[in-house]
Amino acid sequence: MSKHEDSSVVEEELDEEPKSIIISMISQLTKDMDLSRITFPTFVLEPRSFTERVTDFMSHPDFLISASKCDDPVQRFVGVVKYYMSGWHIHPKGVKKPYNPVLGEFFRSKYAFDDGTGAFFVAEQVSHHPPITAMFYHSPEHRIAIEGDLRPKSRLFVNSVGMLLDGYAKIHFLDRGGEEYLVTYPNMYARGIVFGKMVLELGEMSTVTCKQSDLMFEVEFKTKGVLWGSYNQIAGKIRRISTSEVLYDISGNWQTTMYITDRRAHGSSSRPEVLFDSKSEHVVPQLVACAAEQEHNESRNLWKHVTRAIRQSNLNDATTYKSAIEEEQRMQAKERESSGVQFKPRFFQLEIDGHYHPQLALKDIPEAPQAAKEKIVNWIFAKPDGTTQDFERPEDDPVVLAAHKRS
Repeated sequence: MSKHEDSSVVEEELDEEPKSIIISMISQLTKDMDLSRITFPTFVLEPRSFTERVTDFMSHPDFLISASKCDDPVQRFVGVVKYYMSGWHIHPKGVKKPYNPVLGEFFRSKYAFDDGTGAFFVAEQVSHHPPITAMFYHSPEHRIAIEGDLRPKSRLFVNSVGMLLDGYAKIHFLDRGGEEYLVTYPNMYARGIVFGKMVLELGEMSTVTCKQSDLMFEVEFKTKGVLWGSYNQIAGKIRRISTSEVLYDISGNWQTTMYITDRRAHGSSSRPEVLFDSKSEHVVPQLVACAAEQEHNESRNLWKHVTRAIRQSNLNDATTYKSAIEEEQRMQAKERESSGVQFKPRFFQLEIDGHYHPQLALKDIPEAPQAAKEKIVNWIFAKPDGTTQDFERPEDDPVVLAAHKRS
């Protein structure tokens, strides 16, 4: 393994006390058990909710925008694959898992691109058991939309915890005659929870499919063997669905650099070219309103005390605040049960296909960018008082400021 590959490994070595807590916890469980109802200790938590972590895939929108403008359907598909594969390199330091969102929790943000255009995002926890996070992204000027729901299932194995990422995402190029790209996800594993260093790996297959273009991308995220192999390796192919003809091979390291090789005219003699290099690409930041503009169950506001405690390495306080959020959720569930009220998501609805879709349907969003922007903003960023979130208001919440204060 090269030094470059070594530096890409996401690993963490726990002290004896936290490791003993994990061992004690898992000793009470059984192999292949669903861990969605298990409360994990705060030292394994990433200081953000899963509703926000979904936005990692929105970090390189320029790839998707460029793809949507491409008239060649094959190159357009390659651009979508590049966009999809670019989202995996973003991760917290160490082997961490995000907060489990509570039912009805939501996260909303917007993006400002260098060319004056932008995009809007919302994710909501629409089910708690089983956990389901629905999400929606829209760029009015570029006529790009993404919708989907993620259904993570945690499983305990001998020396690892796995997150099985069921669900899907669907990318819409609205100016391409309803062209859609269906995306599935690999699984995530935290290895070494009992012995050895903890290491984050992706594993198994995922796909990107566009029936309109007759194209499919199948990629295997390879896990490292016990005695051989390297971390973070991938092997994928772009092929035609109808004939199984392979057009491109894609290989490399999902954490650092991936390569694409054209197989159409050159056979095995074609040389690989860089598809994506994480060190040379710019991550587009998202804009989130300050805490005073957020509602109680908005992710950053809901978890702000936990986040501050984790960032300040105060695990006792983090556990206390986390337990309070979980207890509040249990009380709300009991109240709904006793009153016979069924939970209804705010932004999404369950449809006949068994998936959650935005209540603001794509067909109801105007084609004109300004009109589309106004409709989306009024839907995503509305507040209970009838106004919309003010993104110009500076952050003055002492808890949030303390969480981000540099030591």
